[in-house]
Amino acid sequence: MFELAHPWALALLALPLLMRLLPAYKESRDSVRVPFFDKLVALSERRPETGAMVLQRDRAQQFLVNFMWLCLVLAAAKPEWIGPPVEQQKSGRDLMIAVDLSGSMETLDFTLPDGTSVNRLDAVKYVLAELTDQHASDRLGLIVFGNAPYLQSPFTDDHTVWAQLLADTRIGMAGQSTAFGDAIGLAIKLFRESDSDNRVLIMLTDGNDTGSMVPPVDAAKVAASDDIRIYTIAIGDPASVGEEALDIDTLQRVSELTGGRYFQALDQQQLLQAYQTVGELEPELYETISFRPRQSLHWVPVSAALSLYLLYHALGAWRSWRREVAANAS
Repeated sequence: MFELAHPWALALLALPLLMRLLPAYKESRDSVRVPFFDKLVALSERRPETGAMVLQRDRAQQFLVNFMWLCLVLAAAKPEWIGPPVEQQKSGRDLMIAVDLSGSMETLDFTLPDGTSVNRLDAVKYVLAELTDQHASDRLGLIVFGNAPYLQSPFTDDHTVWAQLLADTRIGMAGQSTAFGDAIGLAIKLFRESDSDNRVLIMLTDGNDTGSMVPPVDAAKVAASDDIRIYTIAIGDPASVGEEALDIDTLQRVSELTGGRYFQALDQQQLLQAYQTVGELEPELYETISFRPRQSLHWVPVSAALSLYLLYHALGAWRSWRREVAANAS
């Protein structure tokens, strides 16, 4: 479809007509009176009177000027070719995964489908690999936490890179403690820096908070005010004691405050089921953006005016050369 971006510029077409209403340009010239002027007048038997010379363009010049003005005005109106509507889908949700890397995650109490015994972190990595398929429309981020939380991957649409950064995590690389509340705080900061209105945080831990600057429940209240839903997944044996004991009450409270849900994963199957349930509660979400591509065509009338101008002067130069050659030949 053809469209003018600045149609009001077409009003300039009337400008030459307005110019015609103005008085014609006049230029006076000095003359020299010769002594024998009267004799010449008498011999010619004509009466001297005031005169004027009017310069006029020929038809070719008039056509050239009018055509070039039309082209320049049309270019100023900025003609555009509007293509058919194009729809693009973009990520509709920011999904942050926070993984506990404390020393207790090294416990070998999970079994893969092929019967291989793995530690808790490897089990998490195995299940999260399937999470990327369930949330293909989401922008994924990754936080690891131990003594303190660290950003392993900012929000990204590139799930391959995200999965590689997850695979690079190692137990103890963030310290041996469990800064659960601070991890929520870091996630809140990252969500505030994003443009998405749909925000989900999945927390995986096998222990209780051991030294966060911000208590988990207080951090959850702030997250709730920012419309961040938190799903907590407790990994391992709830009967553990000491620093490795699961603080189930806190995990449940964090989820309840933010409109999320708490899950208990004692084995690989329960961990997988927890992620599948989260996938059902948080289905794929897309934002569809529709636009029509625009291609500017202002260069077409400009090129036409320039081409005709060069052609006119080229023909004029050729005719002058022909006349000069003919004159020299005679």
